Amino acid sequence: MEHFVVSARKYRPQTFKDVVGQQAITNTLLNAIENNHLAQALLFTGPRGVGKTTCARILAKMINSDGLTSEDEDFAFNIFELDAASNNSVDDIRNLTDQVRIPPQVGKYKVYIIDEVHMLSQAAFNAFLKTLEEPPKHCIFILATTEKHKIIPTILSRCQIFDFKRITVKDAKDYLKYIAEEQGITAEDDALHIIAQKADGAMRDALSIFDRVVSFSGKNLTRQAVTENLNVLDYETYFTSTDLILENKIPGLLVHFNTVLSKGFDGHHYIAGLASHFRDLLVCKNPSTIELLEVGDDTKTKYIEQSQKCSQNLLIKGIDIANDCDLKYKNSKNQRLLVELALMQLASITFDGEKKNSRHYIIPPSYFKAKGIVPIPVAKPESKSEQQSEPTKERETLKLNTNTTEITKHSEPQESIPLPKLSINNPTKVTSGLSLKSIREKKEHLIKQMDVVIDEENLPKEPVSQEQFLDAWNAYIKSLHKKGEKIMASIMEMEVPKLDDTAICITYSNNTNKIELERAQYPLLAYLRKACKNYDLHLKITVNEEVAKKYAFTPQEKYQKLKEKNPNIDLLKKTFGLDV
Repeated sequence: MEHFVVSARKYRPQTFKDVVGQQAITNTLLNAIENNHLAQALLFTGPRGVGKTTCARILAKMINSDGLTSEDEDFAFNIFELDAASNNSVDDIRNLTDQVRIPPQVGKYKVYIIDEVHMLSQAAFNAFLKTLEEPPKHCIFILATTEKHKIIPTILSRCQIFDFKRITVKDAKDYLKYIAEEQGITAEDDALHIIAQKADGAMRDALSIFDRVVSFSGKNLTRQAVTENLNVLDYETYFTSTDLILENKIPGLLVHFNTVLSKGFDGHHYIAGLASHFRDLLVCKNPSTIELLEVGDDTKTKYIEQSQKCSQNLLIKGIDIANDCDLKYKNSKNQRLLVELALMQLASITFDGEKKNSRHYIIPPSYFKAKGIVPIPVAKPESKSEQQSEPTKERETLKLNTNTTEITKHSEPQESIPLPKLSINNPTKVTSGLSLKSIREKKEHLIKQMDVVIDEENLPKEPVSQEQFLDAWNAYIKSLHKKGEKIMASIMEMEVPKLDDTAICITYSNNTNKIELERAQYPLLAYLRKACKNYDLHLKITVNEEVAKKYAFTPQEKYQKLKEKNPNIDLLKKTFGLDV
């Protein structure tokens, strides 16, 4: 079997032009070599797999090349790679400083590449300081690390620092496309884009993923094969979810989420991806921000089409709900229910059904238009002077005819139906709402509002018997019990009123009951007058404290009351020697 070389090693860049995504650094190093302005201590820092060690090797090879040597010459005798993770002691640094003194046998410079330099111990760093500050003319140090903050400041101050950035998705995809063409592999644009996104800015990771997917799918690299092999959710999953949210189909959305879980995906991964999907749709709403969308051309078209269906308010609320679910996911005891609740909230954002707490109480004009009803505009109320000058002016009222369902204009009510005329006096004097005087005036104002100027000839005044009156009185007490007004019902049940012509006479033993009944007299009289068909009925409440009943409060008084009702209780007390 032929030996297989992974793409990360097979396609490692040999020149600065082949380095992907680090044009600023490679151009700086090229100009430094051409102008003989290269520092003797360099620090390459940045994420994994972005080309730090590769650029160090290319730099070491270029500074030793004089144009006469062959391209295959790697100057292995002049390039020393040291792994600081396993050579981090003071003795290792002393051996390094001893080797530095010896000049190179071939070429001009001896280059020491120290990888993962942040793994050196504190003592090793201190031992390396003097050599790093004043190295021999034929020696150049290149330090590489992923964690610059762990290097002591005295080392950083002696180095020229180059910060490597993450490889963009576009650059990684273009390089993967180049490698696929070199190997004769047919690859879809979206498939390469998913690999580049999964690599998260590391070119070495992108090449490793590319090799794995090629081993799975062969010479034809499709988007479906990539998503299955990498265990990532396809774009179509989120497009379908968003369509269900826009259509307010909560059952379908929950079934779709269950399908995602049945494929082995995590709910946290799904809700986080849905938030990112809403973000991408929001980016597509504005032409100036479409460039922030890092997807393939075919997928970008789908994003733009779906973004036109979504309102900006929906997307912002959707991101907020999905992000809140993402934050609460780890601490939740029922994680699936948490995601399902978030999905139901998302599907209810644009729901226009009946809501209990709806604030739209005004009936829209479209309702009347659909019913064929023509509303009549309401005129401004006339001033008091205008009303006095035109007392016979026709009043306009709106009457809804239930048979024809239309609004018609009528004049004064028919004469056969007498209407009471309400006379309300509006006080002009302003008083404090907390004073006793204001409370008294409010009571008087309520009484005046109930004063009705009655046309005695039209209102009924039929004779009322005591039995008819008591029936109405007891019926009103029952209505109070049904309403839950137990106290007022008890007060009315204490005494039996007597009807003296049109006066309802009732006598209480204390003033408290009188006050309570006076407060509730207006609805009581309205009920009795209507029930008895006599509008001359009125209350006459008196207090007679002399005939007040003797109530028992102390144990001795209670015993005497019981003794009056049953004398045998005294015999029971003497027989058993009981005490009160």
